[in-house]
Amino acid sequence: MKISLFTMGYMRLPLEQAFHDAARFGYDGIEIWGGRPHAYAPDLKAGGLAELKALSEKYDMPIVGYTPETNAYPYNMMIGSEAMRRDSLDYIKLSMDMGKAMGAGFTLISAAHAGYETSRTEYWPRLIQNLRELAAHAEAIEHDLVLEALTQYESNVVTNCNDLVAALDEVNSPRLVGMCDICPPFCNREPVMTYQKKLGDRLRHYHLIDSDGHSDTHMMPGDGQMPLRQLFREIEASPYCGYCTIELVTAYINEPSLYASLAIERVNALLED
Repeated sequence: MKISLFTMGYMRLPLEQAFHDAARFGYDGIEIWGGRPHAYAPDLKAGGLAELKALSEKYDMPIVGYTPETNAYPYNMMIGSEAMRRDSLDYIKLSMDMGKAMGAGFTLISAAHAGYETSRTEYWPRLIQNLRELAAHAEAIEHDLVLEALTQYESNVVTNCNDLVAALDEVNSPRLVGMCDICPPFCNREPVMTYQKKLGDRLRHYHLIDSDGHSDTHMMPGDGQMPLRQLFREIEASPYCGYCTIELVTAYINEPSLYASLAIERVNALLED
């Protein structure tokens, strides 16, 4: 299993610290969070891209993927006016351009909450319209766009494997693929490996984390309720051969280096058992 580090937890430190830690702790790659102050797409276009690529080269650390913020702060393609939708899509397209330019294997997005008063008959056509436009751009620039299912606590649009498969099938683009953050299926009481079986070769990425089973909290591996040792065995026995990012986020921003070290130590220990 190839393990990558997620940079979101380093938002209060220079981005170089994340690259430095990924190299010294033995990570195989790095997944770039697309928020300020590190790698916000407009900032990258304005000149920050060269520094990012230099860090990847300096630390010999491949950029596995680029994950811009698409969950309502301030961009959410699933809610609001046509102008808001257009702004969100333009931002995602720019993010894809920057992901391609930085050498990332993919750009990762999710469908955020469509609003409590919005019915499925309203938000699903909007989702497909959005994804078709984004997939066309992905095809034009020859770059993979990865769609992530969120927990039911974060969204009401794509929250399980069937939603994800339905969206991919309806858009039907070779550049639009899926991934599995293992928290949503665990919260849904849905087998994690269902994603592997239903997506097949359209499964492009994993986010590894632990979960309490009743919230969207992303916990340190080993601190939650998931049978991670057994799950990791299943993933390793599957045809999947891509990267798995340990997705530590805001709960660990006070000591990102210490927690990044602890996380990969625990994951490696589970893999070795």
